[in-house]
Order: sequence, then structure tokens, then C-alpha cells
Amino acid sequence: MTTIRLTMAQAVVRYLCNQFTEIDGERVPLFAGVFGIFGHGNVTCLAEALEAVQDTLPTWRGQNEQSMALAAVAFAKAKKRRQFMIATSSIGPGATNMVTAAGVAHSNRLPLLILSGDVFANRRPDPVLQQVENFSNPTTTVNDAFKPVTRYWDRITHPEQIISSLPQAVAVLLDPADCGPAFIGLCQDIQEIAFDYPTAFFEPTVHHIPRPRPDKDRLAAAAELLKSAKKPLMIAGGGVRYSGAEEALAQFAKTHGLPVVETIAGRGALTHDDPVNAGPMGVIGSSSANALAADADVILAIGTRLQDFTTGSWSAFAGDARFIALNAARFDATKHRALSVIGDAREGLTELAGLLAGWQADAAWTKMGTDEYAKWNDTVADVTRPTNAPVPSYAQVIGIINRACEKTDLALSAAGGLPGELAKIWQVKTPGTFDCEFGFSCMGYEIAGGWGAAMADPDRDVIVFAGDGSYLMMNSDIYSTVLTGHKMIVVVCDNGGFGVINRLQNFKGGASFNNLIKDSRIKDLVEVDFAAHARSMGAEARHVDSLADLEDAFKWAKTTDRTTVISIKTDAFVWTPGDAWWDVGVPEVSERAEVRQARKDHDEGRKTQRIGV
Repeated sequence: MTTIRLTMAQAVVRYLCNQFTEIDGERVPLFAGVFGIFGHGNVTCLAEALEAVQDTLPTWRGQNEQSMALAAVAFAKAKKRRQFMIATSSIGPGATNMVTAAGVAHSNRLPLLILSGDVFANRRPDPVLQQVENFSNPTTTVNDAFKPVTRYWDRITHPEQIISSLPQAVAVLLDPADCGPAFIGLCQDIQEIAFDYPTAFFEPTVHHIPRPRPDKDRLAAAAELLKSAKKPLMIAGGGVRYSGAEEALAQFAKTHGLPVVETIAGRGALTHDDPVNAGPMGVIGSSSANALAADADVILAIGTRLQDFTTGSWSAFAGDARFIALNAARFDATKHRALSVIGDAREGLTELAGLLAGWQADAAWTKMGTDEYAKWNDTVADVTRPTNAPVPSYAQVIGIINRACEKTDLALSAAGGLPGELAKIWQVKTPGTFDCEFGFSCMGYEIAGGWGAAMADPDRDVIVFAGDGSYLMMNSDIYSTVLTGHKMIVVVCDNGGFGVINRLQNFKGGASFNNLIKDSRIKDLVEVDFAAHARSMGAEARHVDSLADLEDAFKWAKTTDRTTVISIKTDAFVWTPGDAWWDVGVPEVSERAEVRQARKDHDEGRKTQRIGV
């Protein structure tokens, strides 16, 4: 056996450089690059190894460990999980900053490799700088915080361990069923140690994402259940996109006459004007999709984990409705006593279609989907129509941008009121041009995610929609994109604080408190000049006062050569209708009459929930 002597850190980097995948017939690196912030836990060894291969595995310097890892998550999403990034930090706060990003990747089923420095395996200098000591368990470090939010976790305490650990991490990143973040902690003293690694470990390897076929008996049972349905409905989740099943979905629905509604992660599987599209589903969905869900007797849910915003906390469906869950992940396919069909979305739809030859849903049901969607589109046209209101609504801002954007532009958002307005209103012109991170609903994903999405596809414009709250929480990657040349257009909708949570607070009877800035404990109400702030980081920027000026500013932003920020004041109290019911905690007792009434109303809503069936 031939060997090569490398430090553990050098071996990690060499292995990662020799992993490849194929995208549209072209062989490309499996790991497109590294987002890194260096500290004493990774700068002397891992950084030394990365510097030597920077032309093969480029390293991009972030401004914050959380945001750079969020950029990596958005990159993987834009690449449909076929290619991904690495995020590396030192130990201590650099590592824990990435825990949030790991939660985003985990809840959204997205691949992310995290390499973090760790304490000394030999414990000789303990406690080292930034080490948090566990008094009862010296093997515990802050990196153990990643265990609940990663699919694979390991700590390297001997250089030989990477031979078994790295392939397992890569396998998780590529697995459609278990896809999620992988974490490997690299003890500082072990990074430096040289070891005679077998050269075969570094042989170039081309990976292909598997397409597991569903069990034939489960497919047959699903076909029989669909044939028995009077009002069958399809729900398209994010798994449709990651499988590349958009065409199969549309063809299946058209052939068999099934309306299709989309989850938040599934938005963009169909174009807005696709004849089978019936709108977004759930709490931040459309009245059309929610009306169909309430009447449906069999629901074919494809590639979705059926989170509460999709199901209206399981109040959106008839109590006796039956579910078929086509999903690569067993965990997601077996929820709520669904008939689980475990397998790839594209292959599953194709094989299921073969068992349904000649069968179609009732034409009256198909027409109901079309009619409800037409009524919903009238609503969207009404709420996006410009008016002379002194402050525009989110819907009007989105409508202006949507009408002016190119068909390949990506709309991206994550938290606050914008996800609901975008999910309801944004009219997708090309599949795969909508990214709303709502699995973790992570404030701060917006601008960081815009960087990753722009890096993944520099041939289109990324339009980032961020509220003032999310902008203030994490904005430093505006500077990152100026430095790296990955342009995005950021639309900052300033509604004076956390507007959508204030809405929920009021809706459940609470007084406005600590959400809008004016309702917080402040000395002076100081307004932020977002345009000036963005310009200080090297971006182009404008503040606009009207919808007409917004349209002109957006057209100008399309012509600039760098990240461009547009800010506009927006109304904190005007929202688009269409919502499903949502379960949250409402006090059983309160001195406020409004809360007592809200509790009474909420109890009525809970009567509509499906309980585990």
C-alpha cells in the first residue's frame, strides 16, 4: 500500500478537493468552495492547507460565521442540493455562531459541511482560549451544541479517524433521505499531526445522487386510493425541486386532472400561469389553495414535511381526508398516518402515472381548482394595484418589483411579514426562481442567502426582500458581495420594526409591545438611513418615497455593476388575505378582554384540528 505523509488538516483538504459530481453532464467539484473566518482554532493548520489549494477550492472570507454559513445554505438550495459549500470557523463563539445556520440547513433538508476548530485532544494546555469547560464531562465542548441540529457529527481526536469520518459526512450530504448538515470538529493539536495516509483515500471520486424507487406494492396502493377519490389534490413541496421533478409534476397533474398547491419550500415548482397551479397552501397561502384543501378527500403530498404553516396546524383539511406521502425520507413519509410511498419524487410520479393510465379526476373538481385560482388572482391584482396611500403596502412593493423583473430573476426572503406576502403574491415566471427560507424562518438569512444564491448562479439577478428588522439583524454581507463581485439587489421594506409579530400580538388580543420600535422602551425614535448605511459598505443605494420612484429605482438597480440597495417605507398594518388558521399559545386567563375573546376564538379553531390522523 502506497502512502503519503500529510497533516490531518492537509489530508482533510486534499480529500475534499478530490470529490466531484456531475451537473447536466458536466463534471464539477462536489465542494464549490469554503466560507471561512479564521481564528486560533483553524488558522495555523487548516488555513495553511486551504491556502495551498485556493485555485482549486476557493476560500471566501465572510464577515460573520453565522452569515457565511447561511450563504452556504442558500448556495446549496440554488444548486438543488447537487453541489455545496464548506463553512469553517475557529473554536468558541466562532463555532457557536454557526449553530443557527446548522438549524436552517437541518430544518430545510439542505447540505452544509461545517469544519470547526476544537479544543486540544491531549488536554495539556486546558483550558485553552475560548474553551467553555463542562465541570462534569471534560469531553464536552461547545461543539456538542451542533448535535441536535446536524445529521452527522464527529470530533477528530486522531488523524486516522478522517479516513472513516469524511466519507460518512459526504454520504449524508448526498443522501436524499437524510440530507442535512454534517459537522466535524477538528481538535487543534490533531490538525498539526502528520500521518501516513493511503494514497487511495485521495483518488478522485465522482458522486451521483441516488434516486430510490418506491416499493411497487405501496405504489399500487397509492394508485387505488387515488382512483377512489372524488376530490384529489396534490401538494408540491421542496422535494419536487430537489428531485428535478417539476416537469413530471406538471405532466402528472395535467394528465389526471389534479389541482396542484405548493408549500413555501415548493413555491416555484410551477410557473404562476401553469394551468394546474392552484396557488400556495396554508397559513401564508392563498384562499384558492386553502379552499381546495378543505374539500379534498385524498391528498398526494410530494416532497414535503407537512409543517404547520402548510397544514394550518392540521386544521386545513377535512377530518376524514386521506394522505399519500411520496417522499425520499421515511421520517417525512410516515407522518399523520399517511400511506407512505418512500422514494424519489420524479421516479415515483412517473411510475405512479403508469398505474393510473386512463384515469382522471372529476372534471367539476378540476374546474373548481381553476375557478378558485382565478378568483385568487383577482385578489392579488387588487392588493398589488398602486394607490395614493401615503405609505405603500408590502403587496404593492412586491407587485412593482414582480412586474418589472426578468423571468429568470430569483426572489429571496426568509422572515417577518415578507415571506407571507411574497408566497401569496409573487408570480413565478420560471421554475426555481423563488427562495423563501421558512423551515427555520431565520432572520438574517436574507442578505447572507442572497450572497450564496448570487455565487451559485451569477447569470441572474438575485432580488433580496428584507424587512428593516432582518436588515438590522444581519447586513454585513452587503460588504462581502461588494468585495467578491457577487451582485444582488436588496429591497428593504421599512415598516418600523417587527411588523408581522406585532400583527400576531394584536390578533391574539395583546397590546402592541416591544415589536414596533415606537412601542419599545426607547428614549428617542431615531430612523435608520438604510441607503446611507449600504453606501458606507460600498454598495449602490437609493431611498425612495413612492411606488413610481421604486419602479425607476429598480430599473436603475438592474443596470448597476454591484450590489444595490433600495429602501422604502411600508405600512405595518396592511396585509394580504388568504390565510389558514394557525395554532399558537393564547393565555387561558387575562385581564385584557381582547385576550379573553381571542382565547375563545382560538379554542373554536382548535376544534378543527386533525389529531394524529
